[in-house]
Amino acid sequence: MNSRFRDTSEQDRPLAPRASRWPLLLGGGVAVVAAVLLLAGGRIRQALSAEAAVSAARLGIATVDVAPLTRDVAGEGRVVAAQSPTLFAPGAGTVTLVARAGDPVKQGQVLARVDSPELTNRLAQERSNVDALRADLARAEVEARQQVAALQSAYENARIDQQTAQNDLARQTQAFEAGATARMQVERAQDALAKAKLALEQAQSLRGLKNDSLKLDVQAKQSALARQQLLVADLERQVGELQVRSPVDGQVGQLFIADRTNVARDAKLLSVIDLSALEVQMQVAESFARELQPGMPGEISGNGQRWAGQVSSVSPEVVNGEVSARLRFAGAQPEQLRQNQRLSVRVLLDRRDKVLGVARGSFVDEGGGSYAYVVRGGQAEKVAVKLGARSLERVEVLSGLSVGDRVVISGADNFKGAASVLIAD
Repeated sequence: MNSRFRDTSEQDRPLAPRASRWPLLLGGGVAVVAAVLLLAGGRIRQALSAEAAVSAARLGIATVDVAPLTRDVAGEGRVVAAQSPTLFAPGAGTVTLVARAGDPVKQGQVLARVDSPELTNRLAQERSNVDALRADLARAEVEARQQVAALQSAYENARIDQQTAQNDLARQTQAFEAGATARMQVERAQDALAKAKLALEQAQSLRGLKNDSLKLDVQAKQSALARQQLLVADLERQVGELQVRSPVDGQVGQLFIADRTNVARDAKLLSVIDLSALEVQMQVAESFARELQPGMPGEISGNGQRWAGQVSSVSPEVVNGEVSARLRFAGAQPEQLRQNQRLSVRVLLDRRDKVLGVARGSFVDEGGGSYAYVVRGGQAEKVAVKLGARSLERVEVLSGLSVGDRVVISGADNFKGAASVLIAD
């Protein structure tokens, strides 16, 4: 049987043993690892020295350069009237409104009437007092003329008596010299002349004093009449102001009371808007408001147009960390503007060329702007800096950074104040 079946011995052939590849593969792996370690050695050392690692995608990085620095304040403004006077009740009474909100008005036009019986009655009483004082003045003037006439008559009589006594003395003297009369008669004539002179002097003095007294009495009556007339004139002015008139050309704004309302003196009635002089009011953060000054140039834009502006006033009051500022149009006022319309406003604070700076970011406010993170070789290093002027887009660098430095301007809060942070790609 064995001769009939063949085995595979004639087919099998011995093969030469194959050389082993493990040493080659092992050597190649070692070489690769060595190369990687050599190339990444610096990176590994940085990673080991860094206090934290942050992805670059979470950071904002800008380069320090020299460029113009424009410091400005921008925001949204609201069109307001430069003049918007509020009218008050000149006296207590019932108010009748003549105009309605939104009505166009002219200067001097009556907008409301106040019916004040108290003021009207007082005016009538004071006018009556004027008539009484005028009658008293006329009576005092008549009495003064009468007394002046009586004093003048007494003076003239005294003067005539003096002249008579002087003539009688002359006659008695001639008769005594002729021996026709006694010396006693001459002496009597002399005494009569002395008495007449004294009476004349008294009459003259009394006339002067009485004239001065009468003048003072008349002047007192005139002063009382003048005071009363001034009082009447003031009351007439107050009664005339009961018709509330528009102080400017414009339109009626807000009505603070309803028609036929009884109000007290100085109560708010309505407001008038002067549409011929419009301004734009904006709210500015308190930090920027310190530098705002009237007269600074600005720009107002809206409705696809731009207009030159100028800061007209800055409010001295801070409300919720903001200050109100107003800009007026430098040129002709646009006609299409409306009250309370929203416009974009920009005020130029300062402009300088060739300023070392970097784009503004959150790093300006972190730590009071005393440090920044500079990216060098894949690592952010904390560097002390000193910042200067700041705008909405850029911030001036005074010290600590150089041209070309790459600064982390946002996302540095992830570093948590570490001195060195690895930037992971």
